[in-house]
Amino acid sequence: MTRHLHLNLFIHGRGHHEAAWRHPSASKLPLTDIHYYIDLARKAEAGCFDSVFLADQLAAGDDIASAPRTWLEPITTLAALAGATSRIGLIATCSSTYTEPFNLARQFASLDHMSGGRVGWNIVTSWLVAAAGNFGGQGQLTHAERYERAEEYMSVVNGLWDSWADDAVVDDRASGRYARAGAIRAVNHKGPHYQVTGPLNMPRGPQGRPVFVQAGSSDTGRRFAARHAEAVFTAQMEKATAKDFHADLKRLAAAEGRATDQILILPGLSPVIGGTEAEALRIARELNDLTDPEVGRKRLSGRFGGHDFSHLPLDKPLSPEDFPDPATVQAARSRTEVIIGLVRREKPTLRELLGYMAGARGHFVTAGTPEQIADLMEDWFRDGAADGFNLMPPVLPWMLDVFIAEVVPLLRKRGLFRDAYAGETLRAHYRLARPAGRI
Repeated sequence: MTRHLHLNLFIHGRGHHEAAWRHPSASKLPLTDIHYYIDLARKAEAGCFDSVFLADQLAAGDDIASAPRTWLEPITTLAALAGATSRIGLIATCSSTYTEPFNLARQFASLDHMSGGRVGWNIVTSWLVAAAGNFGGQGQLTHAERYERAEEYMSVVNGLWDSWADDAVVDDRASGRYARAGAIRAVNHKGPHYQVTGPLNMPRGPQGRPVFVQAGSSDTGRRFAARHAEAVFTAQMEKATAKDFHADLKRLAAAEGRATDQILILPGLSPVIGGTEAEALRIARELNDLTDPEVGRKRLSGRFGGHDFSHLPLDKPLSPEDFPDPATVQAARSRTEVIIGLVRREKPTLRELLGYMAGARGHFVTAGTPEQIADLMEDWFRDGAADGFNLMPPVLPWMLDVFIAEVVPLLRKRGLFRDAYAGETLRAHYRLARPAGRI
């Protein structure tokens, strides 16, 4: 079977560049208008993308006055997208730290039924410090505590999704028998963090359970992904580190007894595309000129758990000593390691670092012609750095339209991307096995 790369559309604000909302080519629709998301999902479906992906944030940013990045709640948004599309996968982020397992299992099972088996769950443990204040006020859990809870969480939700056998529902009107009672079992989970009786009050979904997506790249996050994830959205700033990450995660998955083709590595890619390289670079400069360095400084602080960077001058080269040790950061540890790695390699000024981060928050940012973007994607794909990409257009819908019109045909001509959907579920698009039930 021909190996094709996978493409997901990551919908974020009016685009992934920090200043996208100010650009004249960005959508004029409010970020609370469902038609904005429906339009983007339909465009991605017309381009045969594997899925659309919605992130989440459980607190308002302190830079909201000058950096709008609000979006609708992901699960309810996907319910609307399920009715507005027919083939594209639908991935929503939901926190294992701040969501009860029964509620999450029920919501995603509902979405899987509603969409005909197209749903995926992006598993996050919620690193944002401000989020803790919105859920009981007990303070932020440590990185280790969040992943410890997440392991138990996975046991609970998997048990709930498997609490109905695939053939539990009989729906025999003549006999008056709706379901086989012996094919529905309680979970009776009692652990240090959760006590859940079950069973789930809903039959098993078309995919058995949602596709598991995960984005952590720290050592703990990688081992969690090796055990559970079927797709990994990772931030890699260069091909060499992407290759190392790809190889390491496949090795860890094999050590867990998993087939390595059942876990896909999909780095984030944010391309600025122009008819010429000079035009693409000009567009990138236009976007960077619209940014506010102090907004970037606040976002950098958030990535490092609230660390104060106000004393650093904008135009002095940085060193790793200007940042806290990633091992002490209880926020998004993997992203802090990516940032410090960039500083160690390239020694940028703070202004340069913030400019790069403005593009896609630490994901791979590039500018070039459609041919150059296709060349880069082919190189990473063929050389073992990626199984596909989590596409992060810097301005929406503009750069998505350009990518679909100009880059996708090149990928198809090179035999790298599908011409049409071969299946109807997200598992089919990803070529993932359907998990067997436990009853």
